[in-house]
Amino acid sequence: MGKGGEHGGPDVPDEVWEQFLRTAADGTADAPKEPSARAREVAARLSARPEAPPAWRAHPTVRPRRRKGWYVAGLVASLALLVVAVDPGGFVGWSSGDDGAAARPLAQETERPEQAPPAEAGGRATLAEPFRGSPAARWADGTAGISVPAARATGWMTKEEVARALTRTRDFLAAASLDPAVLRGGHPDKAIALINPHQTDVRSYVSTALRTPGPDHDPLLLFSRFDPARARLVGDAVRTRGRLTYREGRRGALEVTADVTYVYPTAPAGGGDEVVRVIVRRATVVSWDDPAKVKTEKGTLTLLSHRAETTNGGCGDPTGYLRPVFGGGGTDTAGNDRTVDPYDRTRPMADAHDGCRHATRS
Repeated sequence: MGKGGEHGGPDVPDEVWEQFLRTAADGTADAPKEPSARAREVAARLSARPEAPPAWRAHPTVRPRRRKGWYVAGLVASLALLVVAVDPGGFVGWSSGDDGAAARPLAQETERPEQAPPAEAGGRATLAEPFRGSPAARWADGTAGISVPAARATGWMTKEEVARALTRTRDFLAAASLDPAVLRGGHPDKAIALINPHQTDVRSYVSTALRTPGPDHDPLLLFSRFDPARARLVGDAVRTRGRLTYREGRRGALEVTADVTYVYPTAPAGGGDEVVRVIVRRATVVSWDDPAKVKTEKGTLTLLSHRAETTNGGCGDPTGYLRPVFGGGGTDTAGNDRTVDPYDRTRPMADAHDGCRHATRS
């Protein structure tokens, strides 16, 4: 068929036929008459043309998808993952209410607290959860709970030397109160090796206290030791909370003070599931002396003073070991109503010779 009339007439451009169809559809009075076969042919050809390509860099229209529920769920999940990355402890709180916030580990102690820790949720200590119901449930393990301040040049020491001395002081505390072998009743050789060998009075005191402990030579003022025939530690963790501070001491020495509370969960040596927490707070002052002014050995400290306050560790004459009371004996008491909160680090320490007092919690 030609492009003109039906019977081999002259060809007519497509644009003319398109105009003809639009005019006819609009109902124009003077629209030319076209045979229906030709109209059908042009209409079919126009409908078969592909759509024009989108303009360069144009954004094609996207039909909205009916997936609102999936979109909202995905958005919530993304926000949850963001919260976990920023504050994993807070995410725990979403699923466990206030208990999640309470279970968050505490930040390190950098200064003396202004109030005692609040009471913890109830529950007895167990072999699986030896710190349940105790403020120590939120404390760190071992030396991670002992805060070490930033170093600065002090006395005869440079900033780097002060940093080293602070680390060595913490090493001494760990060797004296956290070493697993010492806790099982062993000899505190590593701690003793850090004490200035020329400090003969202290060396003599320590030797006597470990060999024949007594009221005037109590090794528990410096070391934590349990009689393996009486008690065993529960798990591998000892919870701690405390801090180091320092200043310039005599003769330009670096004087470091450690105030640390240690919590030891114990159970009877012969078996059983009873757990008793022994709590020891120690205040230890050491000096890192200038070898040009004081006779000392490199890498050793001078012990200036040491004090300890113990709860549930036994009461009476020193035996050289901490003695937790099992069988429902409860906390230490001497038949009086004097009490002490072993977790209250706002108060000064009690005198070591002040007798036994009743612990308000363990």
